Amino acid sequence: MKQKLFHHLSATIHQATHRPFEVCGATAVSGGSINETFRLDGTNGECYFLKLNDARHYPMFEAEAAGLDAITATNTLRVPQPIAHGIAGNQSFLVLEYLKLSSRGDAKRLGQQLAALHRCKENAYGFAQANFIGTTPQQNAWKDSWIDFWREQRLGFQLQLAADNGYGGQLQSLGDKLLDILPAFFARYTPQPSLLHGDLWSGNHAFTADGAPAIFDPASYYGDRECDLAMSELFGGFPASFYAAYRAEWPLHEGYETRRDLYNLYHILNHANLFGGSYVPQAEQILMKLLDGIN
Repeated sequence: MKQKLFHHLSATIHQATHRPFEVCGATAVSGGSINETFRLDGTNGECYFLKLNDARHYPMFEAEAAGLDAITATNTLRVPQPIAHGIAGNQSFLVLEYLKLSSRGDAKRLGQQLAALHRCKENAYGFAQANFIGTTPQQNAWKDSWIDFWREQRLGFQLQLAADNGYGGQLQSLGDKLLDILPAFFARYTPQPSLLHGDLWSGNHAFTADGAPAIFDPASYYGDRECDLAMSELFGGFPASFYAAYRAEWPLHEGYETRRDLYNLYHILNHANLFGGSYVPQAEQILMKLLDGIN
């Protein structure tokens, strides 16, 4: 890592924390496939978690910090605290609190605390700013209707993106039919606007040294709490104790199993737009299942 960037980060962290800090080294660590990630060490023994990307991706870091701040303000789930973000030369950066994390911990407490997070409500669906799901823009304009929000800013947005990417034909015809009958999935259920993590797959949670749960890499907005539960089942899943603890705190409504597919369709469409491949037929299969279940 260039010495010039070290100096910039040292000054930025000092300004943000009001404590002397001088970078003396950076060690590459695992942190997903989108950004370069490092443990940033200081001469005073302090360390931080650093994300780097091209300067053009700075809005992603800005949005991530906003999501972490929103979750922090609820005093429910532990997240790494945002320290600073900005642009240095041709690179953008996000500096976070460094948490020593493990894959083992109190999954029951994670379920309880997620339910507490979801009890933090707004008067409408959306968020104070747009953000990202992976590298895909995620619109969050405020809506009074959850059905309108999900139709326009989630499924409709991804289907249009898929059309722009050349995925037409059956995907679009099935998608149009689903958008037309969306109210049928909410005939006896009106979700409250809960604060969501927004990208809660198994890779975005871990545990601190004392076993306490922590979540990170949010794509937060106010929406149906079932969206977080649905995605938690999509890629790998969480321990059974997590789901039992969540349901004990706040039981799920009838019809969740069907809406789970509706909500996870958004993420499968996003993967189709990002990676193509088998995600396109997988999205078509989910669409057919949803349509068959309603008809």
